[in-house]
Amino acid sequence: MRVIETPDGRYIVLLGRLWRRHRPDLEPVSRDRGLRALMEARRALRAGRRAKDPQALADARVAIEAAKRDLGERGPIWWTDGAPDLDRRPVAATPYAAWYAGLPPSERSEPPPR
Repeated sequence: MRVIETPDGRYIVLLGRLWRRHRPDLEPVSRDRGLRALMEARRALRAGRRAKDPQALADARVAIEAAKRDLGERGPIWWTDGAPDLDRRPVAATPYAAWYAGLPPSERSEPPPR
């Protein structure tokens, strides 16, 4: 699966949708700590699903949200030019549409056909 970064570095495009990137100004140690916390929380979510444990699922979702906020992927935007947050929107419905359409088909990350 191809993941593409927008020219301004704010988002990645995955399966035709924008996803906010982590803050580029994070110190490497903080970024690594946040990524480890996120991966641990995702493993806990998977374990909670397998165990069918609602409390474990809820706890894991809280931990995922906290890790994503620490990384800057959720919560207040980390850029300062006043541009809106387009997180989770289809890239074709954003100002990035022309840039994305100009990429060669082999470079795009498109959702599979239904």
